[in-house]
Amino acid sequence: MPTWTTRPETPADIPAVREIVTAAFPTAEEADLVDALRADPQAWIDGLSVVAEAADSTLAGHALFTRCHVDGAPALALAPVAVLPAFQRQGAGAAVIRAGLDTARSLGENLVLVLGHPEYYPKFGFAPASRWSVRAPFEVPDEALMALTLAPGRPVPSGVIAYAAPFGV
Repeated sequence: MPTWTTRPETPADIPAVREIVTAAFPTAEEADLVDALRADPQAWIDGLSVVAEAADSTLAGHALFTRCHVDGAPALALAPVAVLPAFQRQGAGAAVIRAGLDTARSLGENLVLVLGHPEYYPKFGFAPASRWSVRAPFEVPDEALMALTLAPGRPVPSGVIAYAAPFGV
């Protein structure tokens, strides 16, 4: 398993991030979403667009955490997470998620939400968001909408998620 160096995205990384996201998904829709979120000052949080570098400095993975709200309280949406196909299943995705979660904790964030594979995200501590009475503004299987609290002891808001405008919901 390769060792990954993780760090916040820099302006010079933008083309490589787009390449990663485009290669990881069947359409450019997620890459367009990343570009739109990057341009949205209400959504973008410096330091929470994380890249993974291979030993040869190739950018191989990316995770984006942006601002959302639950019942008016700030939270983070984790989306998308992408890895170049040649580097998938080698830990790059896990590395960028863990690095982003560590940064979010250091910034004092309380809650991270993800809509994703229920067999993947629990290894990072995510559990069904319904545990906290958090729900999406659209129909989604209960097990696919997950939450992670980053600040034990702090109250977790309940209610409907208000995603950033570029998500289109």
